[in-house]
Amino acid sequence: MTTINQDNDDDKAARFTLLLRLMAGSVFLWEGIIKFVYANQGVGRFTKLGFPLPGATAHFVASFEIVGGLLIMAGLFTRVIAVGFVIEMVVAMLSTKISLYLGTSPLAPPPALPKVGLWAVLHEIRSEWAQLTTSLFLVLAGPGPWSLDARLGWLSTTPALRRILLLGAPPKSARP
Repeated sequence: MTTINQDNDDDKAARFTLLLRLMAGSVFLWEGIIKFVYANQGVGRFTKLGFPLPGATAHFVASFEIVGGLLIMAGLFTRVIAVGFVIEMVVAMLSTKISLYLGTSPLAPPPALPKVGLWAVLHEIRSEWAQLTTSLFLVLAGPGPWSLDARLGWLSTTPALRRILLLGAPPKSARP
């Protein structure tokens, strides 16, 4: 009979948070680069969506995605960056998907049916939804033990920072 070591499985799950960090961080990284390389994905898109100061906004978002994506992959300042990505994804979904649902989007319609309505939104929102939920997971669960945050140990032992991030008391193993 095989006995499952629950602690070992929990350790594995925590370590493999690295895979989620690599997935989310790499997508944010290349999406940030694309905003600089292709004007229609950066300044042009922000202009069509009616963002104020579309050039500055596009460059800020692109820079945040590049730097934040690299930091998430490294597991440095993970929770802080992930909070920013959660906010970004909510804004992205609200600014693009409501008008898609209503059929009034200033952006090009999806290349295939459905082009408007609920099913169009559900199909087109998949990337933002994956990035949002992964970022939210990283906010709540943290970067895992295979991260610079864990290596440096500062996040788990700094009570003031933990309070700012609403994380509560450090784990018992990190208390002096």
